[in-house]
Amino acid sequence: MKLTFHSIAILLLSILLSPIASAKEPWKICAIYPHLKDSYWLSVNYGMVKEAKQNNVELTVYESGGYPNVNRQKEQIKQCVAIGADAIILGTVDPVAFQSDLKKLTKNIPVFASVNELVSSLPPLPPLHLGEVGVDWYNMGFKAGEFLAKQHPKGSGITYIGWLPGPKTRGGTKPVTQGFNDAIKDSDIIVSATYWGDNSKELQRNLIQDALENEKLDYLVGGAVAIEVAISELASRKWQNKVGLVSTYLSHAVYRGLLRERVLFSPTDQMVLQGRLSIQQAIGYLNLHPLPFKISPTIETLTPDHLPKNILQDSLSPAEYRPTFFVAAQD
Repeated sequence: MKLTFHSIAILLLSILLSPIASAKEPWKICAIYPHLKDSYWLSVNYGMVKEAKQNNVELTVYESGGYPNVNRQKEQIKQCVAIGADAIILGTVDPVAFQSDLKKLTKNIPVFASVNELVSSLPPLPPLHLGEVGVDWYNMGFKAGEFLAKQHPKGSGITYIGWLPGPKTRGGTKPVTQGFNDAIKDSDIIVSATYWGDNSKELQRNLIQDALENEKLDYLVGGAVAIEVAISELASRKWQNKVGLVSTYLSHAVYRGLLRERVLFSPTDQMVLQGRLSIQQAIGYLNLHPLPFKISPTIETLTPDHLPKNILQDSLSPAEYRPTFFVAAQD
C-alpha cells in the first residue's frame, strides 16, 4: 500500500496519542496561556485537560490576561516553580520575552512551547525549551489570502479588504499578516485599511465600527474575535450581503458563522489536538520517551459547505465546556 503524506501524518499523530506515552507516576504539569479571552485557548485548555485526565497527571493552569502582560507571565512561571511542577507548557505572550532569562525563571524545569513561537535563547545558542507544538501562522494567513485570491484573480476588479489581525507584534499576527499578503499579491485584492488591537471584544468592536463607517470595504478579514464581533455589527446594519467575512483562525462563534453562511472561510490548526499533543510531549519527556521536538497538526480549511465532524472535534471544545484550571491526579 502506498502511503501518502496525509496518511503518514495521521499515522504519526495516532502513535503520538497512543497510551504508550502515559505517565508512569502522577507528574505535575503547569500550563500557562496568554489569555482565555476567546474560545481558541479554551479549546486548547479542553485538549490539555482531557489528555491530563486520560494519562493521570496533575495539571495546573494559569492565564496571563492578554499579550501585553509579559511581567505577569513571568510571575506565573515562578508560581509553576513554587508549586513543584515537573514540566511547564508555555503559551508565551511574546516570542522573545524569555530568551535571556528562561533558565533563571524556570530553575531548569523542562519547558515546552505550545501554540505560540518561543525564542528561548540568544542566537546562535540552541533553544533551551525541549519541544514545541504548533503550526506556522504564516500558513494560516496564507490559507485565508489564498481563498480570497481565488475569488478575485488579477483582472476581475479591485476588491477592498479591511485587515484586523489582532495585537501588533504579539502572538502570530506578524507571520499571519505576511502569509496573507503573499497569497494576495497577484490578485485584485487591496488591503485598504489595517486595524491592530488586542483580542478584546470591546476594542475590536470599536475598530470594526471605525472601519465600516470610514472605509470602502468588500471584506473584513482578521482574527476570530474581530470576525465574531463583525457578524453582529453587520447584522445590526443589515449589511450581511454587502461585506464578506473571512477569519484567520477558528472559534466557536466563527464556526456558527460558517454554519449560518455569515462567515465564508476559516482555517483551523486543530486547537484541541494541540492541547492534547502538548501534554503528550511533556509526559513523553518525563517518562524518558521523548517525542519529536516539533509537532505540527495539519492546517485544515473550512467553508459553509465543508465542515468535517472529525476536524471540528479536534478543533473546538464542547459548547458546555468551561475553563478548567486544575486537574488532580487519581490515587
